Parts: sequence; C-alpha cells; structure tokens
Amino acid sequence: MSTAAAHTSPGPLPDVAEVFAFAQNEIRSAVAELWPGAHVELSSHIPSITGYVHRIRVGGRELYAKHSFLGMSLVSILRGVAGDWGEVQRAQPLYIRRPDALLEREAAQLRLLADLGRPRVCEVAGLARGVLFTAPVPGPTLAALLLRDPASTSELFERVFADLLRLHRSRTVQRLAPAGAISERSVAATFQRKFNGISGQTYLSRLGAERCAEADRAEVTALLRAVVARLHRMRPTALAPGQAVLTYGDLKPEHLVFPDGPEGRPVLIDPGLLGARASVDAAKLTSRTVLLLASARPAAEAVEQIVEGLEAFAEQRMRPMAPKAARSWLRELLIVWLMDTVNILTTFLSAPSTLPLPPRGRPLVERAVAVCTLADRISTALGGGMDAHRVWDTALGETKAVAG
Repeated sequence: MSTAAAHTSPGPLPDVAEVFAFAQNEIRSAVAELWPGAHVELSSHIPSITGYVHRIRVGGRELYAKHSFLGMSLVSILRGVAGDWGEVQRAQPLYIRRPDALLEREAAQLRLLADLGRPRVCEVAGLARGVLFTAPVPGPTLAALLLRDPASTSELFERVFADLLRLHRSRTVQRLAPAGAISERSVAATFQRKFNGISGQTYLSRLGAERCAEADRAEVTALLRAVVARLHRMRPTALAPGQAVLTYGDLKPEHLVFPDGPEGRPVLIDPGLLGARASVDAAKLTSRTVLLLASARPAAEAVEQIVEGLEAFAEQRMRPMAPKAARSWLRELLIVWLMDTVNILTTFLSAPSTLPLPPRGRPLVERAVAVCTLADRISTALGGGMDAHRVWDTALGETKAVAG
C-alpha cells in the first residue's frame, strides 16, 4: 500500500503514546517468552521513523529490542495508512505470525551474514512476538569517525567496501532467496511506492504541514515536485535490469560501528539485503554522508576533506571499469543518491509533530530548502544530458554549499 494513501477509516488515527505503549508491552511479552523469569528493564527509547526501538536490560544483559508495526514505518502507521488504531491492533498479531514478516527476514539476513563471515554483523539474541533482539556493538560509528577525522573519509569507505567484497560477488546473490529480500528498504522501490500517480502528488502537497514554516513548505513542495518528475523520467533507463549482486541495502554511516577503532573492521547493523545493481550501496552511503554534512554542518575544512574523500572513493570504485561502464555506474549512483535523499527527507517532513525524530532529523527538516535545492540542481544537470562526470563535479560542489 502506498505511504501516500489517505486515511479513510472511521476510527481514530493511531496515537504516538498508545503505539509506543503497545510496542513496549510486546517487548516485555517477547522477553517473557524467550527468557522466562528474567528481570527486564526498558532503559531508553531510540528515536526512529521506521520501527520502535528500545535499549533494554534482560537479566543484566544489555540488548536492543526492535518492534515493527505491520512492516511499515511508524510515520505510515501514525498517518493511518494501515487504518485506524483498532485495525492496526487487530492486524498485528496476524502479521507477526507470517513467515515473511519484516523482522523475521531481518533476523534471517543477520544469520546469513554471520554465516558468510564478511561483513561482520551484530548478533541476533532472539526473536519472538515480532520483536527482534540484538546485542549492542560498542565503539564509534562511521558517522562519528567522519566528523572526528574527516581526512580519513576515503580510507574508511574503502575499509567498509573491502568487507563488502564477498557480498558483492555475483554468485553470492544466490545465497538469498527472493522471498528473503527486504524490498521495503530498497531505495528505488520506496521511491516508486511513495511518488506513484495521484497518491504521490497528494503526498507531496501535504508535506511539512506540522514541521515547516509556510513559506519554506511552499518552496520545498515546488522543488520536490520538479525533482520527483525528473527522477521518474530518468529511473527506468538508468536502472534497467542488469547483473544483480547482493547489496547490503541500508548502508548508512550510523549503521557502521568500529568496535576495534578506525583501523579495524566495521560491524554492520540493520541490513536490507536484496539483489540489485552494484552501485546501490555506494549511492546509499554517499547520500547519507551528504545528509550528515547538511545536518551536522562541520567546519569548512572538514567539509572539504569529507567531500574530497567522497570523490576519491568514487574514483577508486571506477578505476577498474571501462570508461562507458564507469559513466553508467556514476549515473546510477547519482540517481539512487537523489532518490534516497528525497525518500528520507519527505518521510521526516511528513512525520507527525508528536513523533520524536532521530538526532539528524530535526536539523534536516530545518534545512529542507537547502537540501531540496541541492537535489534540484543535481537532477537538473543529470536530466539535461550532461556527462555523468561533470554532473558528479556539480554534485560535489552542491554538497559543499549545503554543508556550509
């Protein structure tokens, strides 16, 4: 169902407090099922727009507990996409018994990756009642390391992709059955779902109602309409079926932890494995690094070093490719980057004001005009037939501007 669908049910929309209380009760029930008699303490809620995540302590052991409502984002649930609160509560017990429930697939993917050995992933501690429990990974995230040591950007990215090398081999994709993929985290599929047809236009027209000043909201809506229209025109040809590899799918700086410090191997959390073009993981990491810069706004020298690292990383990816293949890869990266940026920004903008946003969410909403301007200028250059390498140069320049 489209996240843009209008609420038509007669009952009340789900309320943040009752949604959170329901998830907490499910977490406690799942703990009782997995570890009977163990003392459980819910210590801190981790703000998210996708699922309900809580740090907990079970019998003295620290864990993360993740709960998903019907495999949808919290924003969609709170906006009534799945119906009123009564409908959601009735549907949830049926959903979590399905073998293809979102967190069933996520747990299976973590176990598959643990079996592969590379990349390293967080440990699955248990799964019950649709609640996934994972062990925390101590150490700095890639996001923290980029801001702390921006000159190491290219080196850190290369370390991450060296660990993804086995995943990206063409034969590895056979290890994941099609039913085990997490298409909900596919950038292209999410973009198509959110901005398809009349419902997509309705969704765009309602953005920012609870998050933006009216003047900013009008500008953001106009820019996004233009960007979405261009991406719809470019998407079919640029992302035509080709050789698929197994991509991690949700490669964000916050999802990469370095428990042994920046010189060690990363540990990844929250996979979204699916067969896709090899450019997808690089595009997702690029997109979220740019949004990190837009929200954190580090010093000008740090911005320069991180952007130089992005440039060096892309050059390293393209070095073994033939010129035509390199241009195609870079064009794909740019389009997926833009789609991901539009996806996440519009989700933040459509979130009810009562839903706590992740730490980077509020700064991005406040800088929505600047981020949309970046997407508008890059998509204009890309849609105008400019050579992909020149568009890439434009994109890097716009990244410096949005971070300034």
